[in-house]
Amino acid sequence: QSMSITDLTVKIPSSSRSTSIPSESKRKPSRWKTAEFKFYYVILCLALPIMIWIPITLSSPSHPNYPQYQFKLSRGWLFGRDLDNSDSQYRSFRNNIPILTAVAALFLSLKYFWSKLCNVSQVPTDNLHLLPLNAVLSTLFLLGLHGSSILKLVAVISINYVVAKTCKSSRLGPALTWAFNIGILFLNDRYNGYQFGEIFPSLEFLVRDTYEGFYPRWHINFNITMLRLVSFSMDYYWACKNPVSVETGSSLDERQRQTTNHPVEMYSYVNYFAYALYSPLYIAGPIMTFNDFLWQFRRPITITKSSVLGYFVRFICCLLTMEAILHFMYVVAIKDTRAWAGDNPAQIGMIGFWNLIIVWLKLLLPWRFFRLWALSDGIDPPENMIRCMANNYSTFGFWRSWHRSYNLWIIRYIYIPLGGMKNVFVNSVLVFTFVALWHDLTFKLLAWGWLVSLFILPEMLARYFLPASRYSSTSWYRHVCAFGGVLNVLLMMTANLVGFVIGIDGLQFFLNQLIETFAGLRYLIAVLFCLFVGVQLMFEYREEEMRKGIYRRC
Repeated sequence: QSMSITDLTVKIPSSSRSTSIPSESKRKPSRWKTAEFKFYYVILCLALPIMIWIPITLSSPSHPNYPQYQFKLSRGWLFGRDLDNSDSQYRSFRNNIPILTAVAALFLSLKYFWSKLCNVSQVPTDNLHLLPLNAVLSTLFLLGLHGSSILKLVAVISINYVVAKTCKSSRLGPALTWAFNIGILFLNDRYNGYQFGEIFPSLEFLVRDTYEGFYPRWHINFNITMLRLVSFSMDYYWACKNPVSVETGSSLDERQRQTTNHPVEMYSYVNYFAYALYSPLYIAGPIMTFNDFLWQFRRPITITKSSVLGYFVRFICCLLTMEAILHFMYVVAIKDTRAWAGDNPAQIGMIGFWNLIIVWLKLLLPWRFFRLWALSDGIDPPENMIRCMANNYSTFGFWRSWHRSYNLWIIRYIYIPLGGMKNVFVNSVLVFTFVALWHDLTFKLLAWGWLVSLFILPEMLARYFLPASRYSSTSWYRHVCAFGGVLNVLLMMTANLVGFVIGIDGLQFFLNQLIETFAGLRYLIAVLFCLFVGVQLMFEYREEEMRKGIYRRC
């Protein structure tokens, strides 16, 4: 079978290759070879090299602003170039890839030899016997990672377990669970993870260097752990209220594994501990619900070696892409030092754009790594980032595809309980306020959350006044939607530049350069035109996916 452009689409279990492919009469004819799209290819071939060349020239040692950020560069390994490893979040992952790989290999080896030692059947009916081993390995992993601070973490998750078990039949259960976990988030930030000496002076010896662990700041990772604690408590609460019987041997897909309850006795402390502190997903996720996690032990799913190998190759390609960008485009260092004096609007625009690309890659790579570790262990967590950052025109679609596992968690535990589609805008404001505060208790991210909530309004209004069910057959509808997509792209870039790159002050400078100068307005017109072309290509790519039986809501 010949390769297709849609082979690049990231496969996800819940909506990968569908068997219900539309009939020939309902499929839209391909536009790839039309004169309109050949014109788009010309624009694409002209714009992409310019977009790549601009940040490379800004990163040249001969550029006047180079001395302002040179101190942030490190020695690289690619073609004698220096490396922009100045982003602290990505640096902590990149520099520790070798030790993380060694830990993953040791974890998988221990589980393999344990299975051999216990003489486990080649095709076990379940893997529940591995849960106690997972709990032990997670304890050892966290001892090395957090040292004596593991005692604080275990105390927190144990209190959450007691709250869930005590209030299993009361409506107060969910409220107390949420209050406890959100309270811990705020207290962690206020007291910096609690020093032993501040709790009990006699325990001050536990904070000596020999007990600190590789990464003593356990409270930084607690944001991810908190999601798992809420998941267990809510899943247990719903299991107590609505016991569900599942036929023996019946298979469950990804969505069913999340929503189908277990017998209440399966919500034990050992299973909870093994889930909350599961080593491959502990540091950064992806996020799994307790129900999904336990179903994959009760009814192991088939993960082929070829699929794991293919995922590994994809991870390596993404890693090398990031390495190339960091060796040839020093846009993070330029942004951090604000070394853009004298740059024209096109150069300033590309600094912002490539910073967003780096934000995408610096999050994608840890998620891909830890998911690869989980897949190698026989666990299939939800995939994050199923679209490239530059392949999004819908605000709703962008958030469905970006941190997809977190989005699924938000929908199950916040959005639907609040009423879901009954009040989309109000619920979205509440959701994004929580998301912003969950990421970091700063005004910059709170502003990001409110901007995102505001920026979904145009798309909501457009869907209401120009529904596809009524106008999709008209000749003008696709082009009007493309203009709407351009607006969405600009709004999403604005929100994410504020939240994760330059903040409100930096954005104000960018906008002043774009709209207060003639060169800026000229550049803005060119950007709008190129984005219109890009959105048209995104539309057709999704049409091609549907022709191949791939259906996505993003």
